[in-house]
Amino acid sequence: MKSKLFAMAAAIVILGGCKSMYYGTMEKFGVHKREILVDRVKDARDTQNEAKKQFLTAMEQFKSVVNFKGGDLEKEYNKLNDTLKKSESKADEVHDRISSVESVSKALFKEWNAEIKKYNSDALRKSSQEKYDLTKGKYNELIESMKRAEDKLEPALIPLRDQVLFMKHNLNARAIAGLSDELINVQTNVDELIRDIENAVAQADLFITSLQAE
Repeated sequence: MKSKLFAMAAAIVILGGCKSMYYGTMEKFGVHKREILVDRVKDARDTQNEAKKQFLTAMEQFKSVVNFKGGDLEKEYNKLNDTLKKSESKADEVHDRISSVESVSKALFKEWNAEIKKYNSDALRKSSQEKYDLTKGKYNELIESMKRAEDKLEPALIPLRDQVLFMKHNLNARAIAGLSDELINVQTNVDELIRDIENAVAQADLFITSLQAE
């Protein structure tokens, strides 16, 4: 049911509406910005996990090409090239997911901050402000970790693109053997990406738990 609501509200934006109209439509169906934020953080977390698996696959395929012992080298190139394209596509999806998290969080915190000023009760205003500050702090930690991992995507893709391009024009075993010198650089970039993704995923789990516990 919820997925249908998201699709209906998204259609409003596509048909010329705006983000505020999207959130307004969702709220009419009882789905508030906080819930949308949780769902988008989950989507971003899951997509980052998928990116982690994709880049690990790319790394393993690159290693197998470097250690090529005979067979159809062009077939190995096509396989690695296909994996590279999938990795690039998954990286784009990570960018989109993080942008969607930032979009709804901006709307949520703007609305929340404005509503704090409407309290007549000093005690309630203080309580709401404290909860706002705590949630905003946790969110800042989350988005910082997500963007840190996001920033490692391109550095991990660049050497892979170079190696695939090199293979395209040098489909012989001697030339491929020369790629072993680049293996450490590729591995280092992928390792850093994986580490930051795992940290971002852990931060996402903590953030989701904190919001659902309130």
